[in-house]
Amino acid sequence: MIDFLPIRRALISVSDKSDLIPFAKSLAEMGIEIISTGGTARALGEAGIEVIPIDRVTGFPEMMDGRVKTLHPKIHGGILARRDQESHVRDMADHDITPIDLVCINLYPFEQTILHEGVTRAEAIEQIDIGGPSMLRSAAKNHEAVTVVTSVDQYDRVIGEMRDNEGSTSLSLRQELAAAAFMRTAEYDTTISAWMGSRREEDFPAMLRLSYAHQGSLRYGENPHQLAAVYANPASAEPSVVKADVLHGKALSYNNLNDGATALMLVQDLYLSEFGHFAAAIIKHANPCGAAIGETLATAFDRAYEGDPLAAYGGVLALSGQVDDATAARICEGKKFLEVIIAPGYDDTALKLLSDRWKNVRLLAVGALGHSPGSRMDYKSVPGGMLLQERDLKPARVSDWKHAAGPAPTEQLIREAGFIWTLAKHLKSNAIAIGTGSRMLGAGMGQVDRINACNLAIERAGKKIKASPTPVIAASDAFFPFSDGPQLLIDAGVKCLVHPGGSKRDQDTFDLCDKYDVTCLLTGTRHFRH
Repeated sequence: MIDFLPIRRALISVSDKSDLIPFAKSLAEMGIEIISTGGTARALGEAGIEVIPIDRVTGFPEMMDGRVKTLHPKIHGGILARRDQESHVRDMADHDITPIDLVCINLYPFEQTILHEGVTRAEAIEQIDIGGPSMLRSAAKNHEAVTVVTSVDQYDRVIGEMRDNEGSTSLSLRQELAAAAFMRTAEYDTTISAWMGSRREEDFPAMLRLSYAHQGSLRYGENPHQLAAVYANPASAEPSVVKADVLHGKALSYNNLNDGATALMLVQDLYLSEFGHFAAAIIKHANPCGAAIGETLATAFDRAYEGDPLAAYGGVLALSGQVDDATAARICEGKKFLEVIIAPGYDDTALKLLSDRWKNVRLLAVGALGHSPGSRMDYKSVPGGMLLQERDLKPARVSDWKHAAGPAPTEQLIREAGFIWTLAKHLKSNAIAIGTGSRMLGAGMGQVDRINACNLAIERAGKKIKASPTPVIAASDAFFPFSDGPQLLIDAGVKCLVHPGGSKRDQDTFDLCDKYDVTCLLTGTRHFRH
C-alpha cells in the first residue's frame, strides 16, 4: 500500500460553491487536469480556469434535466480502478479510461430544501442526489488511490498537504477523508429516509425503521455509570435543543438535553397560545418548577423565577423571545444559578452579560419558535420493543370547554385557566398545577395518587394562594376520582378548578364547587405525561 500518491486528474461537481474558485485555481496551478459538470463547469470557466466538461469524457450529453451525467464507466471506472492491479490497468487501457485521483463533491441541498416553508414533494425529490453519493462512495472505497473531498472545510487541508508533498496526498489523509465521505452519505440517506418515512400515509407501519443522525457522544447518561449519545432527526425543522447553536458554556449533558427539551416544549405551547406576549419556564428534573407569561420577556422571567426560587437553582430556563439586555440583567441578579438558558436568540450585550456572569452556563439559540414537527410521533423504548404514539400537541381550546359548576366565568378567567391548564399538561402525572393568570404558584407532580399531588401543589404554593390579588386556579391533568382533592384545593383558597371530567363522581365535585362558589371548568381532554 503506497503512502503518498500524486494527483493528476480531479473531478469537481459541487452545489455549494463557497471557496470553489480558490480551491480549483490551486489545483490548476499544480498542473492538475479538472473535469466538471454543469453549473460547476460554468463557474470555473467564467473564473478563467481550464475545465473539461463531463460530456467530453463520457461521450454522452448531460440529460434528463441533469439526472444523468456522471453515471458512466469512464467516470466510475476512473475512480474505482486499482492502480496496483494489472487487470484493472489493462481494462482502463482497453476502454480508454483515465484514472481520476481526486473527487470533490458536495451533494444537492436536500436537507436545506425540505426545511423551506411550502416546499412541494416534487421539489424535494428533485434535490435527492444520485450521482454525487455514488461517486463519493466509489472514491471512498478506493481511498488507497483516490482523495475524496466532501466539504468546503477540507479544501485548505488538502491543498496544504499537496503543496508540502509535490502534489501528493498521504494515505492517512485519504483514509480520514474516506471515513468522512461515508459518514456524509450515511447522513444524507438518513435525512431522505426520515423525510420519506414522515410522509407515509399510514400512522403505524408494519415495520418501524427510524433514521436519526448521530450528533455526538455525551459524558454519560442520567447517571455517571450509563453511556449516552445524542441523535438528531434530520427531517425535523422545528426548534430543538439537539440542533441548537451552543453560544457559550460547557458541553451539554444527557440531563441538560432532556430538561431543555421539556422547557422548550412548554414555552412553545405558551408562546403559540393566546395567553400572553412572552413566556418563560424553568425546568428541574423534567418538570416545571416555575412558568409564567408577561408583557415583556423580563417580566415573564421574574414571574417564573418567583414560582419556586429554591427549585430553580441549577435549573434549565427557556424563554420565548430574543433575550435583551433587561432580561439578561434580571437573570444575572442575585445568587441565581442556571445550568442552561434556551431562547430564539440573544442580543450582543445580553450574551456578554450572561457569559460573564457564569463561565459554564450553556447558552442555546434555537431560532424562531413554532410547531413544525419533523415527526408527529413519540417513541419510547421498553425492554424488547418500542412504544409509539402521536405527540401531545393539542393546545388548550378554551372555546370548547364546558362550565360545569359554580359562578359563570369571565372571559379573562377562562383565558387564565387555559394558561394554568397548559402548565398541568407539562407536569408528570399525577399532576396538579396551581397559579394565577400570569404565573404558576405551585405544582404537585409525579405522584401515585391525586390527593398527594394536591397536597404537594398546595404546600409549594404556600401563602401565595391567599395573598393573590386575582382568583387562584388549579388544573388537574386528569379527572378527580373523588371530591377529596377538590376539597383540599378549595380549602387552600382556590377559586377555579379545571379538569377533563369523566369520573363517575364528577357530580360530587360539581356540588362542592356550587357550595363554595368555586368555578368548575371541564376541558374534555386528558393530558397524562409519564
